[in-house]
Amino acid sequence: MLKHPQFDPVAIALGPISVHWYGLMYVAAFVLFVVLGRAHAKRRPELGYTPASIEDIMFYGIIGVVLGGRIGYILFYKFGHFLSNPIEIFYVWQGGMSFHGGFLGVLVAMWLWGRKHNRSFFEVTDFIAPLVPTGLGAGRIGNFINGELPGRVTDATAWPWAMWFPQVDASPLARHPSQIYNFLGEGVFLFALLWWFSKKPRAVGAVSAVFLLGYGGFRFFAEFAREPDAFLGFQALGMTRGQWLCVPMVLAGLYFLWRSSRQRLKLGSPPSRG
Repeated sequence: MLKHPQFDPVAIALGPISVHWYGLMYVAAFVLFVVLGRAHAKRRPELGYTPASIEDIMFYGIIGVVLGGRIGYILFYKFGHFLSNPIEIFYVWQGGMSFHGGFLGVLVAMWLWGRKHNRSFFEVTDFIAPLVPTGLGAGRIGNFINGELPGRVTDATAWPWAMWFPQVDASPLARHPSQIYNFLGEGVFLFALLWWFSKKPRAVGAVSAVFLLGYGGFRFFAEFAREPDAFLGFQALGMTRGQWLCVPMVLAGLYFLWRSSRQRLKLGSPPSRG
């Protein structure tokens, strides 16, 4: 059984100013978005995105992530608590962000950006979909550094990479390093899939559909190794809240992929080959 390295959550301390690793992961996510966005725009010049437009999209996305992530956490995870303690809604330094809420916030932000620049919603989401997984992966690395969101208790002999998280368990207890599973699934593998799939023209909405299917699928299965939030526990059918939130993503992905394939057939064009 391995032991979590117990990283100091503060990466840089300059007097009264402290920079946390998790904050640096956000910075890394935004930098990667811009760098990959420019590379994607260069390999697909017909899409008409410029460095300035990519930075503008990122600005909209940051607002969507922060507002949506916080609102989603309140609604999906601790609505009763915040209803009784509304002032704590603003206690963002205590943590509490939801991916699914941030995802919905980004969708609204992209719709607003597309409306402003006369682009359809799926034209925008198809472009940004391959740029998102690296940011998700960076966030999972931040989770691992902080020792938060650990996995379920498991057998260390069957899973030699199982890890003891002293932040969670005072005595040695083997748990899945679920943050690493999420990093590999929704970060590395999803990025590779979308970067490959989006290198050639696809029907409008197809890239977005693959993102929904990929993230929803990876996250759903990774949740089998993740310890559910203590204040939620397991939900209906023994599934976690995260798994239930992934179900509509997968269903929507299947629908939009089907719809995009029908649109291509109506145009008389055969499906693109990878």
